[in-house]
This record gives sequence, structure tokens and C-alpha cells, in this order.
Amino acid sequence: MSGFDLVIRGGTLIDGSGSEARVADVGISGATIVEVGNDLPRGRKDIDATGLLVTPGFVDIHTHYDGQVTWENRLVPSSSHGVTTAVMGNCGVGFAPCLPEHREALIRLMEGVEDIPYPVLARGLPWTWESFPQYLDLLASREYDMDIACYLPHAPLRVHVMGQRGADREPATAEDIAQMCALLAEALDAGAMGIATSRTIFHRSSDGRPVPTLDARDDELLALALTLREKNKGVFQIVEDLHLPGAGLGHMRRIAETSGRTLTFSIGTGNAAPYHWPRLLQELGEANAAGVSMKAQLLPRAIGMMLGHELTLNPFYSTPTYTKLAALPLAERLQELRRPEIRERILSEPPDADPALVLGRMVRGFAHMFVLGDPPDYEQAPERSIAARAQALGISPEALAYDLMLENDGTGKLYLAMANFADGKLDALGEMLHHPDVVPGLGDGGAHCATICDGSYSTFMLMHWGRDRATGRLPLPQLVHGLSRATALTVGLTDRGLLAPGFKADLNLIDFTRLGLHPPEVSHDLPGSGRRLVQRAKGYAATIVSGRVTYREGAHTGALPGRLVRA
Repeated sequence: MSGFDLVIRGGTLIDGSGSEARVADVGISGATIVEVGNDLPRGRKDIDATGLLVTPGFVDIHTHYDGQVTWENRLVPSSSHGVTTAVMGNCGVGFAPCLPEHREALIRLMEGVEDIPYPVLARGLPWTWESFPQYLDLLASREYDMDIACYLPHAPLRVHVMGQRGADREPATAEDIAQMCALLAEALDAGAMGIATSRTIFHRSSDGRPVPTLDARDDELLALALTLREKNKGVFQIVEDLHLPGAGLGHMRRIAETSGRTLTFSIGTGNAAPYHWPRLLQELGEANAAGVSMKAQLLPRAIGMMLGHELTLNPFYSTPTYTKLAALPLAERLQELRRPEIRERILSEPPDADPALVLGRMVRGFAHMFVLGDPPDYEQAPERSIAARAQALGISPEALAYDLMLENDGTGKLYLAMANFADGKLDALGEMLHHPDVVPGLGDGGAHCATICDGSYSTFMLMHWGRDRATGRLPLPQLVHGLSRATALTVGLTDRGLLAPGFKADLNLIDFTRLGLHPPEVSHDLPGSGRRLVQRAKGYAATIVSGRVTYREGAHTGALPGRLVRA
């Protein structure tokens, strides 16, 4: 008997390096890969991986499990899609540091920015911390189905230091900035992955207030960046409004230059010209060529909003009549919606009473709205849109959408490709994924509970870009590298994302021919029976974290080897 605790035998290794696939065994002792080769001695346990792909576990660097990790051990939906490490605290929102008098504000902020309902957070969060190190200590005392890591979020930091002035987006004083930097240094020493912030107008509290960091001046941001340089630790994560005309990477490049550390930001494309992403990628390449470490995160499919009567939004959610019905239990609401006179009234009403409510009009983007189907199809031809189908039927798209959502006992859902769907296809994303400084991400696992279900992007990326797309497919070694080693290195996790001796034993065993997605479904399993969209996968024969099998064919084994990773 060898010294191996586990041997993965005879699988087709795609090792995360970008190298071509090869058949080999993987020998594991404890939580570490100790040998990769052929005909390894038997271990205490062997898994026959013949005919399966063997990959590193996926590293998802853009999630929002900040609340969920305080009450739950399994990070659904990410754990269904081969993710073995999740990084939280993105977009500058989270729950630490936090004084008792600021708890309400931070819950409202997370509810608004990330669509995690207030009752879920109010019931679920134990609030046993005030400082960020205390929050990490709580997480370190718990067990999970994957490893977790966390940025220090800028919004709670700002409110913690400045109180109401911070929430009101007033300029920080020199004293405020010094205190924020001291707390950032403390957080880095405690194991924070870095700091995350947001400067986008789309991030608002549930009461409509912009995120506290929206107007943070350069002296504040650059001081935080300088703290990263002084500690020689951490990543700067940021969201900016790069969709605006004339927007560029100059501001973020100054932050990256000041910090001397990696800066990572969100990139994508609108659905219609003019397109800014080619210029942004040119600036990104120029920055990295000059020695400035910047990485763009890209969702490898359309940014898709799910619409339906069970969910937060639908094309009629802001009409006067629907608004009056919204508080009814679902069964009663559906009964009213099926009445012909109610249908006629809602279809005749404008999308919202307030023309400033952009979202009310966005959810009527019928030209980019589809029935997702089973199996779900995320790149449908324009003639399958609600707009095109309605025109062919000689009815309004509103009428078709209304009727489709009442199907299946009122659980019918529509998929709105609200961004990353340039000219009605995903070609632009394929070009972006080829860029050496772009990594996949932005799945927002744990967030947008009843609006968006993009935490399945890793499965989609392998299927769509590696197998199913008629044209423009990408090599599997490149895709696996992007999901594992490239993302791990982006945030400084050098011990994972590679199947090689000395690296962490996080792996996926994938039946590539069977790999697939189930349609998103509503689950009421959050605190207080709160709802969330979840999406299951098929084809993951096993997922392994720290040398222990956590999932077999999508079923949890009961193992919880995941722990907090302190940077």
C-alpha cells in the first residue's frame, strides 16, 4: 500500500496550466497533491476516472456569500458547478466592520445592490462581530463545502469610520482617511484578500440611496491603494461605469500604479453600438505591458435577468395595477392575473408611473427576451425573441409575455439578456476571452436571489465555449486555465488551480459528454423561507476539496472540508 490517501486513476487531465490534455493518475495525501503520473500505486481509496476529465477545482473570484457564510455551510448554487474556492466582499458591500447602529443601513445596502431580501438578512445574520478581524474569526470557526476568502468592503468601512457622513457620500477628511487606512491594514493582517469598492450609479440601497462609495474622491482611494503597497498585500477590486461615453481605464490604472498590486475590475459590452470594449481591452493590454497589474473580469455569457411572477421583477411589476396585487400571496395574485379584465388593464398601463425608473422600461426589452427552455439556451437567434414571436403571431410582445409567465401554474419564466449580447449574439465575449488579461467571473453567487442566476457560469463556459457552440469554440485547456489557475493568481491564491505536486487537492471529475445545465428554479431555503434562484448541473461525477469528496453526481456527501482562507 502506498502513502496516498486517494488516487484519481486514469482520467484525462486538463491540469489548469493551459497545457494539452493527457491521461494520468493523481496521487493525494491529506489536502495536497503529491504526485501526478502513470500507474501510481494504489491509495487507501481509488477513484476510477477513466473517460472523465480531471480538472482543478474552479476559483470564483466574484461572489456575494458574505451573509450566507454566517448561517449556512453549503454555498449553493456555486457548489453545483465545480467551484472549490469563492471570494466574497466584492463591489464594496458586506457586513464588516459594523457597529450595531449601522446594521440596518448595511442590510438595506446589500438588499438594494445585490437583491438579497431584508427579511433573509435580518433573520440570518448573527451579528457576533463589529470589526473585520472578528468577522473573519467567526468564518474561521465554521466549516463549508468549499474554501472561502473575503475582501474588506469599502462601503461598510466608510460608514464605520464616518457614520452618517459616509452614508451621505460626503468627502472624507484627512482624519477619516487615516482611520480607514489603519483599519484596512488591520484587515490585511487578519487575512483580507484586499479591498473592494464600487463607483457605479447602478449600485443603490433598497431605499434608493447610491452606494456610499460612489463619490469617494481620489485622495481616499489612492490612500487605500497606498496601504496595499505599504503592506505589500492584497488586491484592489473595483466596479466603475465603463459603459459611459468616453470612459476609460485611466483612473483605475492610477490606483493600480499607486498600490503596486493587482487591480481587478468588471468588463462587458452593451447590446447595441457604439461598443467600448475594444478600446478598453487595448488600454488594458497597454497597462500590463507597462508593468501595471490589471485584470478584467468577464461573465462568459449574457448578463441575464430572470423575470416571472415568483421573482422580483417582470415586465409589469411597476404598473399601477400589478403594484396593487404584488403583496398578495402568489396563488391569490395568479388568480387575479388570470382574470380577463385584470389582464386587459395591466396590458394597457405604462411600464411605470415614474419615468425616472429606468428598470421599469429595461424589463420590457422584448427584442432580447426569450423563453430559456429546458435545457436552457443562452444564445438564441433573434427570431426566437419575445418581440419576434409576438410579431409573427400578430399580437403585442406585452401580451405574449403576460401569457407565457402564467404557464406552468404561473411559474413561467422569461430570460432577458440585458447586456453582453451585442448584436444578439455572444461573439464579442469570445473575443474578450482570448485576451490574456481577461478572466471569467461576475457570476455573483449568493446575490440577486430572485433576479439573476449566473452562478452557473463555469458549467456554461465549459459546455458552450468548449463543446456546443457551432463556431468560435475555445480550447478546453484555455477554458479550464481561465476558471482555475488564472483566477487563483488574479487574487494571489498561488497554492491552487493547478494539478501538480505541492498544490491543493481541489479537483473536479467531469463527464464532459453529459455536462449540462438544468433550468433555474425557485427554492425557498433561505432564512425565514426566503426565496432564491438555484440552478443545478449534471455531469460532475465528483468534486473534491482538500482531498475529500464533497459532491458525487451533484449530491452532497456530507463532507465539509472547506475553510476560511486568510490571504
